Amino acid sequence: MPTIAKLEIVPLIYRVPEGRAYGMARGLTSIRQASLLKLTTDEGVEGVGEAWGPPTVTKAYLDLIVSFFIGRDVYGFEHAVSAILSTYYHSGIQNQMTSCLSGIDMACLDAIGKMLGLPVVKLLGGAARDHLPIYASGGYFTATPEKDFPAQLERLRVSGIKRAKIKIGAGPQSDRERASVARKVLGDDIGILVDANGNYTVDEALDSMRRIADYGIEWYEEPLPPLDFDGYAVLRARAPIPIATGEALYTAWDFKRLLDLRAVDIVQPDLSLCGGLRAGREIALLARLHHVRLSPHVWGSGVGLAAACHFVASLPDYPHSRNIVQPPLIEYDVGDNALRDGIFKEPIIVENGACVLPDRPGLGVELDPLAVRRFSEH
Repeated sequence: MPTIAKLEIVPLIYRVPEGRAYGMARGLTSIRQASLLKLTTDEGVEGVGEAWGPPTVTKAYLDLIVSFFIGRDVYGFEHAVSAILSTYYHSGIQNQMTSCLSGIDMACLDAIGKMLGLPVVKLLGGAARDHLPIYASGGYFTATPEKDFPAQLERLRVSGIKRAKIKIGAGPQSDRERASVARKVLGDDIGILVDANGNYTVDEALDSMRRIADYGIEWYEEPLPPLDFDGYAVLRARAPIPIATGEALYTAWDFKRLLDLRAVDIVQPDLSLCGGLRAGREIALLARLHHVRLSPHVWGSGVGLAAACHFVASLPDYPHSRNIVQPPLIEYDVGDNALRDGIFKEPIIVENGACVLPDRPGLGVELDPLAVRRFSEH
């Protein structure tokens, strides 16, 4: 049985050109970063995954837990995680240890898929679909929003996408103004999603929702801080717009708490943060048992996007049969981020508003070593 012989981190850092910082209500960023987790078996098979967050922190956690994996059967990821969580129970789960485990999980499944000659979606239960509808994350805050925001929206309008997400959260009146501009530029045929990145209290979020509801908003993302579970329950009972959240929640335990409160309409696990693809499947099962929609958060490198494609492809259509009202969506970041396509020999294909599921073994993507090295040297 093949075992894990080596685990290493490859940092990925992309610095946005000067003067082009962009972001959300909590602040702007001029740096995009993630970590690749590279796994090698004793038979020389390689797998790759992605971990969210600053690479130096992820590397520190890998140093802490790597001994639980070296020499272990490559199929035994969940047993290693059980031992880690039991051993370091004082460390908690809402940290980059869980992000690191996310990358290792992806890397294990990528390696297993390559060993068996199967795409990862087969390891998750098989594909229900091979074209994965996306929504484009754009409409960011910038230092000069009066000039930049309409231009961002115009690029989205002509791109062929069917749904666009814009950033809000700077205040209810600002939210109304941004929603109005978005609807005017995008027209009536493109769905609009909004994202406050947890910058509001319940009363502020309700004020914001009431001001923008008339613009046909399909969901309101992260109105509250991620750990305000009770606030989400109160808000959802009064909200005129469906609520989405979950990108900053770790493991199925966090999502169970949220779902038990019936506090959300769409859950958004980030597979590079929540524990990986297998944790994502646990969260998807919880969502199905609570009859709640799911749409993964993706805001890192192309490896995380590939993982999200396999994950969404594997999700059953329940409770729908022939008429699928709202298909699961994948977030497709259109901000300045060379880490999405720039690290691959061939990028993930997007056509007619959907990602095409990679059908090669494993995650189905091939890294460009020169490009990876360029983003690793800093």
